[in-house]
Amino acid sequence: MSITVSGLSFSYGERLVLDDVGFTAKDGQLLSVLGPNGVGKSTLFRCILGLLKGYRGQVAINGMDIKGLGIRDMARLIAYIPQSHYPSFNFSVFDMVLMGTTVQLSSISTPGKRQMALVEAALERLGISHLKNRGYTRISGGERQLALIARALVQKAKVLILDEPTANLDFGNQIRVLTEVRSLAREGYTVIQSTHNPDQTFLFSDSVLALKAGRVLANGAPREVINGELMQALYGVDIEVQSLYEDKVRICIPKSAIKDHDRSIQS
Repeated sequence: MSITVSGLSFSYGERLVLDDVGFTAKDGQLLSVLGPNGVGKSTLFRCILGLLKGYRGQVAINGMDIKGLGIRDMARLIAYIPQSHYPSFNFSVFDMVLMGTTVQLSSISTPGKRQMALVEAALERLGISHLKNRGYTRISGGERQLALIARALVQKAKVLILDEPTANLDFGNQIRVLTEVRSLAREGYTVIQSTHNPDQTFLFSDSVLALKAGRVLANGAPREVINGELMQALYGVDIEVQSLYEDKVRICIPKSAIKDHDRSIQS
């Protein structure tokens, strides 16, 4: 299931936040939206989710303009995974995931055996079945993020939107979460995530959309578009892109760190 964004512009009052943004996210791909704070990544997601209506341009899912879709229709197509958060009540992990099945029910129905089975399968899929009776606020940040992904899976939508899924996670949990996200893309999901980490984009993403001041600076495969010039334009720092393991891996290294390292060796 693909998402096509065409000529998307949005303003808060007189402040233009998105300016003629266009891209396509295909099924089976992980697209990373890269850029500094305040460039419009969250606004872009709100437009795709149908939460903001006053934009110009078009957002289409499999060719259908989302402006013609209702809330429940959108929920059947797109699942949103926020940054790990603390709810007002300490629901169990099982109940948090079960909330994702509400789109399958009428307003007067309660979850049944089918929904319970979906939750069990999602928890098993993500390796967190042992947490199902634990309080959601009593588990680690990485575990909470996996629980939110499980909640999205039981929603049965084939498009996943993730808002900085590795924010505030330690290195190990970042790898665990992104490995699962990439695996979902390989299974046919269309996955769009926002990130600040170009190295993660190299390792896990199929495509990258670089945003600056609401405009698209680059759009394509990470190896083709991420370079020192783009990092300077996005973040205002001098970066050298290095290749490792016969160019199977690439990393971004600040030139200032290289110079400091050279000076420390010389001294």
